[in-house]
Order: sequence, then C-alpha cells, then structure tokens
Amino acid sequence: MAVRVLLPDLEHWKGQVKCQAGCPAATDAGRYVQLIAEGRDEEAFLVARAPNPFASVCGRVCAAPCEDACRRGSIDAPISIRALKRFVTEQYGVESRHPDTQNRLLREPILEGNRYAGHLPIQPYSPSKKSPVSPGFPGSPGRPKVAVIGAGPAGLSAAHDLALLGYNVTVFEAAGEPGGMMRFGIPEYRLPRTLIKTEIDRILSLGVTLHLGTPLTQSFGLAELRSTGFEAAFVSVGVSKGRDLQVPGVELDGVVKAVDYLLNVNRGFRMDLGRRVVVIGGGFVAFDAARTALRMGREADVDALEDSAGTPGEADARLKEAFDSARAALRGGAAEVTLVSLESFDEMPVLRTTQGHEEFEEAKKEGVVFHPRRGPHRFLGGGRLSAVELKKVTSVFDESGRFAPAYDETDLVTLEADACVLAIGQKPDLSFLKPVDGVALTPAGTIAIDKTTLATSAPGIFAGGDVAFGPRNLIEAVANGKRAARSIHEYLAREGARLESALDIEAIPSSRYRMIAGFEQLDRETPPTLDVGRRTGIAEVETGYDPAAAWRQAARCLVCHVQTIYDPERCVLCNRCVDVCPEHCLAIVPFEALDLDDATRATLAARAEADGLPLSAMVKDDDRCIRCGLCAVRCPTDAMTMERFSITERWAEPRREDGNG
Repeated sequence: MAVRVLLPDLEHWKGQVKCQAGCPAATDAGRYVQLIAEGRDEEAFLVARAPNPFASVCGRVCAAPCEDACRRGSIDAPISIRALKRFVTEQYGVESRHPDTQNRLLREPILEGNRYAGHLPIQPYSPSKKSPVSPGFPGSPGRPKVAVIGAGPAGLSAAHDLALLGYNVTVFEAAGEPGGMMRFGIPEYRLPRTLIKTEIDRILSLGVTLHLGTPLTQSFGLAELRSTGFEAAFVSVGVSKGRDLQVPGVELDGVVKAVDYLLNVNRGFRMDLGRRVVVIGGGFVAFDAARTALRMGREADVDALEDSAGTPGEADARLKEAFDSARAALRGGAAEVTLVSLESFDEMPVLRTTQGHEEFEEAKKEGVVFHPRRGPHRFLGGGRLSAVELKKVTSVFDESGRFAPAYDETDLVTLEADACVLAIGQKPDLSFLKPVDGVALTPAGTIAIDKTTLATSAPGIFAGGDVAFGPRNLIEAVANGKRAARSIHEYLAREGARLESALDIEAIPSSRYRMIAGFEQLDRETPPTLDVGRRTGIAEVETGYDPAAAWRQAARCLVCHVQTIYDPERCVLCNRCVDVCPEHCLAIVPFEALDLDDATRATLAARAEADGLPLSAMVKDDDRCIRCGLCAVRCPTDAMTMERFSITERWAEPRREDGNG
C-alpha cells in the first residue's frame, strides 16, 4: 500500500501554526497563548496587540476562527484563545491599569508575533509629533491624504495602520459616534461601550482625524474627496439596512428587522416588543437580538439612581455614559423569546463555530426557546402582529451546497407573538455612489472588488468589510482594514512599498525541551459567566479567567511553532523515535512505499545515492503530533531535534516615484 506524503516547505510550516493561519488578521495566537503558559503575560499582550488595533474588543466578542482551526480541537477541544486574549488585555490593554504598555510597540522592535504587523514603525515613536515617525512618509509636510469612509472596525483598522505608515488619514462617519455595528449592533452585555470608546481614542491619538455626522452623499461623494486632495480612499460603510422578506403580513406593526432593533436599542431609543417575541434567524445577530429582548427592567430606577449622583455638572462623563448604557440595556424586555431557524442545529451558522456553541448554551440558560427547521409562512394580526405561522423546512441547501431552502407548505405551526424580529441578513446603503465615481457593484448590491487587494474598479478606491463581502464577523472586518492599508500603501508608494520577510529558526537542545507536565490531560474550561439571576442589560455576562485558570488553559497549547526536524545523515534506523511516540505519528518506511510522482522520486533517489544514504524514509503525521519531544529525547544521535520557527514581515523604508521622502 502506497504512503501518501507531502514534502514540507516554508508554506507548509506556516500552515502548521493553524490558529495563525485561521485568523484573518494573522494574529500569532499560539505564541501569545504559549507566553501566558510561561508566565510572560506582558509579552503575550504585545503579541496579541501588534497586528490588531481592536485586541481588547476581540478578547470579548471575536468569533474566534483561530479556535475552529486549533489542532488541539481535533484531539479533544480547542484552546480557549479568545478568552485568553481577554485575560492579557485586562492586564495591559486600554481597559487595564497599564494602558501605556502598548506604546512599546511604537518604541522598540517586537521580537515575537510580528508576522503581518508590518505597519509598526521601524524607528522610535516621536511624542513631539502628531503622528509617529514611520517607514512610510516621515514628518507632517506633504504626507499623502487618505480618506476612510466609515468608522467601523474595518475603517478604523485601516486608519490605524495607515497612520503608522505615515499617511494623513481622515475618517468620515455618518453616525454621531464611531464604532459602526461594533458600537450600535453588539449588545452592551457582550461589549462595554466604554471599552469601544477607549480603543477608538487610542487609534485617534495616532493623528487620525475623525468627522462625525458626515455621510457621503450625492453632493459630497468620492469625486468631491478627490478634488480636495485625497489621493486614495477606503470605503467601509457597513451594512446598516435589513433585508426584506416577501411573506404575507410582513407589513404588520410588530414585525421589525434585527438590525433596526439593535441599532435603536443601542442608540438609546425605546422599542417595546411586548411579552412574547419571536426571532427568525440562525446567526450571531439573531442570538444578539434574542438575548437583548430578554433583558428587561424599569428606566425609572435608573433615573432615580442618576438623580442621587448629583447634578450633571457633578457627575463625570464616564458615570453619565454608564447611566445611559443602563437605560439602553433595560429597554424592550420580553418574558418569552423563541428563536426560529431554517437550519437544523447541525446546520445553524452559530453552531458551526466553537464560540457559537458557547453563545448557544448561554442563550439556553437565559431562557431562549429554539424551533429549528422552520421558516415564516405568514404573519397574522389585524394591524398589529398577534401570531407567526411557520412552515416546515425540508432542506436548506441544494445538491451543490448553495442556500436554497425548500418547504413543506402543509406542515404548519402557529406561535403567538407580540413582535417578530427578522435577522435574515443586511445590505449596504450605497446611494452616495455616482456614475462618475466609476465604482462597479455586484449583482448582490455590494461593491465589486479584487478579493486579494480590495481594489475597486476605480483607481485609488478600495473597499472592504460588509460593504464588499456582505455581513461578516469582527476579526474579518479588522483584517479587511489592514489589507486595505497595505494595498493603499502599495498603490501610493509604488515600488517603494517593499515587504521584507525573515525566517528565524531556533534549535532547542533536547536536554531542555519539555512540554508542561500533564498538558495532555487538561480539559477546556468555558470562561466563567455571571449567574443567570444576576444578568441585567448592563452587566457583562462573561467575567474572564483568573490567573490560575488562564495558566491551565494556556498550558493545553500543542506549541505548533515547534517542529520535529529529522536529519537522515545522523539516523541509524534504530526505530527508537517510532517506538516512543505516544501518538503513533512517526514511521520509517521503505522508499518504494512512498506515493511520489516520477520526477520527485528520481530527484530524491539521486540525492540519497549521492549522500550514501539508505533508500528509506521517515514519515510523520503533523496533525497527530503533540510536540511532546520524546522522539528527540530518545534519539541517540540527535537525528531528531526540536526547532522553533518564527516569521516576521516588515515594510522597508519606501520612496515615492517623485523622489520625495
């Protein structure tokens, strides 16, 4: 039987750090987890923060695709990466007692976790200037102007990286506050408003200019921005309009779109949904709407509490913001909330992720009732909604895997309801675009882009986030902003925008290589949460790990940065490494047993013959390897060793085509 093999190269080793490969922003999650296990929490924070300007936010609400990719998940359960990020940001992030720790990213080279953090300055930060000295265009005079349209996570991430690359960045935001759906879509119980504000303030401190209440319109659009000196623009206006549903009765009072409901509640407007609420949808927005609807209380209690704090002049801005958050959180409470999804539990989008499973369990604890495999048939009521009639879903996807739900129209159930929240998707408002802008759209109504560079059909105009890809999670929006910053830098700096990559390999002596004792026996612990009886709209449900729990969770990491490296010239074919491997992932096999193409077989055979080596091969299953190092410890000739790989990418100092700095 032939043994299928892959000859490893650099891309293979990159891919072995699966958490980093799975993160859209390429955060070196595995390394900061390992640093926590080593007791080096401050360095862990710097690794987490280096590529991500919203590290503290992501520590609370990231969908954590890194966890879905985690190799430990194929053995028992993935590492609690997101919650461990929160653990270090609470110590050193903007919400901590040491918020200035992240300034080290501007003052000194970062030795670890710097892959895809090429926006960080090569030269030290100069506090006397409004923006950092950077590898882009040093100094204020003549810096290229870049416009960012939309102050959501994508736009602000682009602004952050562009500012550090030396650009003069101006952000235009339609709303009265920055943050986009991060601010107006994610409920307070998941993401405190003060944390968002502090994270954004740190970005603005880099010299970014923010104009609130300034939407692009037909009279003030992309063409007008060009005429005022902006050399490039990044459009990231998000998707603030809910999609329509063509079902009888959808026009009844009480049928609302989830995005409108969340936007209104989070902006402080009262929305009384009544006591019985049905939410239709299977994504994170549906869960946010359902859990928000359950949070109820009396605003009068908050009014009395604020009165006792004194006059507005005596209460500081932070306290006033807390009272406003309390009112927002107590609006629109319901006694019964039912979540209806077209998908079965196995198909539900939320339940296809590790974080989604935890969200699902918390929703169940709070009393949300689920009706899977049902879709809206019609809404009943005389002017005001009184019930939702649901039909059975026979299938959600067609044979090619496309979303194409099919129904049994004869199998109907009716749920009494005072309101129904439709979480069935959102769409962008692109009414500001004009033909002269030259920006093409897709048939779905999003901006057409090159998915690699995020360039639109118009020169110098880039787009990303929800407006280009449709609704996506927070870390994907951050990654889009960072990708746009890179593309804009490459566009404006021309050949001067050169990335320099470096691969560092550290050979670890077998005598001192050890995994943490008992690491393979540690179980995943769900981050602690408030007791259900204490969950009000203003209280964060998740409370975060204590140091002991964080260490236990970090100690579970399989240290994918470390690889077993085999030197055939030292091997004596004793088979000790194979015998000692607890996961049975090593084997020495005859060369003839390898499944290779003829050219590769001939090349390897010639190399072995030239080196006088036997025609046999060491094969390894990287997915099963737990990096215990026993093979290296047992090897009598050091033919098997443990080596740590580290990859960094930085921009070289560029020059523009005109020769100016």
